[in-house]
Amino acid sequence: MDELAAGQWRNVLDQAHSALRTIAEGVPADAWDRSTPCELWTVTQVLQHATGDQIGYTAAITGGAGPEEDPFAPSGRIEGDKLSGLNAALDASARAWAGVDEDDPQVPTPLPQGALPAPVAAVACALDAAVHAWDIAVATGQPSPLHDDLARPLLKVARQIVEPLRAYGAYAAALDPGEEADEVSVLLAYLGRDPRWAASRR
Repeated sequence: MDELAAGQWRNVLDQAHSALRTIAEGVPADAWDRSTPCELWTVTQVLQHATGDQIGYTAAITGGAGPEEDPFAPSGRIEGDKLSGLNAALDASARAWAGVDEDDPQVPTPLPQGALPAPVAAVACALDAAVHAWDIAVATGQPSPLHDDLARPLLKVARQIVEPLRAYGAYAAALDPGEEADEVSVLLAYLGRDPRWAASRR
C-alpha cells in the first residue's frame, strides 16, 4: 500500500465512512424496500449488513461486542430511526481506528485472514463501507459516491483480500468490466457487481 504511506489510509477510511453516512441519509422514505445490486437484499438489508460489518471491525480492534444480528442474514426490519444504528456504528468504528498506529503490522479484523497491516485492514473496512454506499445509492436514485481516486486504493486492497472471501459468499464472481472501463467500474466488476446496474432496469 505504498500510495497510502504516512497515514493516508485514514483519509480513505474517512471518505468511505462519509459516503455511507451521506447516502444512507439520502434514502427516500419510500425506498427502504427497494431491490439492490446485492441479490435478494433490500436497501434496509444492505444497511443492516453494512452496519454490522462496521461493528465487526470495531469489535475486532477493541475486543468489544460484535453485531447483535448476523450481517449476512439481515432481517430487513429496523424499528424506529433507521439511521441511528449506522451512525453509532460509524462513530465507534472511527474511534477504534483512531487508536490504531499508522504502521501497525498486525491489526485484528473480522475477516477470515485475521490480523492485517494497518493500511490493508483499514482500507478493507473502507471497501466495505464505500461499496455498500454505492449499492444503496444506485438502488435509490442517488449519485454514485465512488470516484477514481477513492476506487484506486480500494481496488488494490480488494485484490489482496477478496478471492478467499468469495468462498464465503461475501462477493460474487468477478465480471468483465470491458476494455475502456474507468477505475470505479473495474472495482465494481471485480467485486461481482454490474457497474451499469440501475433500479429502473429491475
